This record gives sequence, C-alpha cells and structure tokens, in this order.
Amino acid sequence: MLKVRDLHAGYGKVDVLHGVSFDVQAGECVALVGANGAGKSTTLKCICGLVDVRQGRIEFEGTPIQGLPGHAIVRRGITMCPEGRQVFPDMTVRENLEMGAHTRRDREQAADLESMMELFPVLRARAKQSAGTLSGGEQEMLAIARALMSKPRLCIFDEPSLGLAPKIVAEVEQTLARIKAMGVTVLLVEQNASMALRLADRAYVYEAGEIVLQGTGAELQSHPEVSKAYLGY
Repeated sequence: MLKVRDLHAGYGKVDVLHGVSFDVQAGECVALVGANGAGKSTTLKCICGLVDVRQGRIEFEGTPIQGLPGHAIVRRGITMCPEGRQVFPDMTVRENLEMGAHTRRDREQAADLESMMELFPVLRARAKQSAGTLSGGEQEMLAIARALMSKPRLCIFDEPSLGLAPKIVAEVEQTLARIKAMGVTVLLVEQNASMALRLADRAYVYEAGEIVLQGTGAELQSHPEVSKAYLGY
C-alpha cells in the first residue's frame, strides 16, 4: 500500500532523514520506533505533504505522492492523527468530528458520525462541549475519531499516548487494536516502544535519521539491543 524509498528530508540546512526506506502492506500495523529526534515524525510529515522531500520516492497504492499538498493526500486515503491531539479547542466535539470529513462528498457522513459516537461513547456524552475543555484522554479519543471520519485506507498515528496517564494509555492501545480489526491499515509512531511492538505486525527502528533494525513486533521485542535501549530490560 505504502512504499517509501531512499527518503531524504530536513528543515532549513539541517538534514534529518538519510535514505529511509520501508513498506506498509494493506491491513498491517507497522510501527516506527526510536529515540526523540531520530526522524520518525519527520517521516510522517513527508508522507502527509507537510515537509518537502529532498530526495527519494513515496508511493501510495502505486502512485507517487511526494510533492502533493496535504489536502490532496487526504483525498487519496491517508489521514494523520497528529502528535499532541491538536483538536480545535473552541469548536464542539461534534464540529471537530465533522471537520474530519470535510474532504468527503458522499452521503454517509451522518452514519459515520454515529459510528464514531458508538465507538467512543464519551464523545456522545460530550458532543456539545467545547473540545478544549476535554481531558487529555478524551481529546486523544476525539483526535482519533476525527481522523477516522475521513474514511482513510491508511491511518497514521503520531505519538498517540504522549502525556497520558497509564490507564488512558491502555485505552489508547485497545482503541488502536480495534481500528486495525476494522480493516484500517495503521502506521504508528510511538515513544512507548513496548506498546508499539505489541500492536505492530512489523516495525522499524530509527537511529539518527536512518533505519537500523527491522522485523516483526515479536522479533524486535526480544531483540537484545531493542530491549536494552527502549524496553528497559
């Protein structure tokens, strides 16, 4: 579904990515793990058209997408749930969800809105409440539901557990597992490497803008370098 080849990118004169290559197959959950500043989020921003690609190629379902604006990439079937939630704080929960479908032209939006309320009951209870008044965990659920409202074939998650209490992190993990079970392909960047590798069919380990290890989630959980650097044992 997604093919990234020899990806180079950065900010200003600073190079962040140095030849990153990986694949995501339809129906998979693929995780990108590594330390802060390793280039994981920059990779996601390149895929979503938010950072210019200096060299390399990004293909989605066989078509090059590097250089396309973000809204065009959303229309092709890729949506990102951004780091830090980034809900619209002065809009209601319902309005945030409706914004997730702003590129759609079909007549199923009302039914999908109802589906999100069923998947996340707290959002139904808070539907008329300003999103900025929600707790961090509630905002994360809203951000995930808003991303799903675009009906993505590939849903990208950037640090969904960041800043959340352990109990809420467990709920986020369960939610991502349900999303994968719904048939949505998932690309996950997550500082909580233990959670990411439990969810992932396959994973790639970043160091200093390069991929240094890859394997199944189970293989990397038992890899001595990964367990020492990221899993704490």
